[in-house]
Amino acid sequence: MANELKITLKKSVIGSTKKVRDTATGLGLTKTNKTIVRKDTPEIRGMVSKVQHLVEVEEI
Repeated sequence: MANELKITLKKSVIGSTKKVRDTATGLGLTKTNKTIVRKDTPEIRGMVSKVQHLVEVEEI
């Protein structure tokens, strides 16, 4: 596994359920096209899987 994940919010969370919006906010994704870098942990992978239809993930 990679050490870090580069996560970019590609689609808006408008119209998504509250759980999906809260998960995106929990990751630190607040605006469209915002990119964050997080450690590759099982918790982060789980959060990414919940919003995988909105984000683009790259292992770095």
